[in-house]
Amino acid sequence: MSALVPRTTKTSSVSAAGNSAPERPLGATLEFLRLLWAINHGLNKTSRKMQTQFGVTGQQRLVIRLVGAYPGMSAGDLARILHIHPSTLTGILQRLAERGLLRRVAHPDDARRVQLDLTSRGKRLTAPGVGAVEAAVKRVLSRFDPIDVQSTRDLLTALADGLEAQRESTK
Repeated sequence: MSALVPRTTKTSSVSAAGNSAPERPLGATLEFLRLLWAINHGLNKTSRKMQTQFGVTGQQRLVIRLVGAYPGMSAGDLARILHIHPSTLTGILQRLAERGLLRRVAHPDDARRVQLDLTSRGKRLTAPGVGAVEAAVKRVLSRFDPIDVQSTRDLLTALADGLEAQRESTK
């Protein structure tokens, strides 16, 4: 029985996390997934560090940054921007509200609708932080041509949309 060997490129000898890894052919799809997992792991690790250092996770910080940039946005709009289910966002918003970082304000024209706003404590967390996830992303993005960054954004958007379509089709 012969081993299946993908016909595309091998992984580099250094992993995304900087650790030595033996060269093993993975193929384009598995190599891309490997790198996405490395990014996911890095985001989770940095998020835990942010929780200790700043008192909010990376995901909570992103919510704070977005609400700070667009005060009065609805939870539904925020969920769409973040590509998460509204029920997932509800838990994040509750935790931020309980900690006095975010408040829900009744819409002036429709009391059934709620707008999101930051408290003064929440606004203090919108300043860029050295150990924050976005600081690391900003550093890396600054090393690349804006056209390459846009191409990567397009690719990641298509991937997010494709995964969402796959999830919807299996309901």
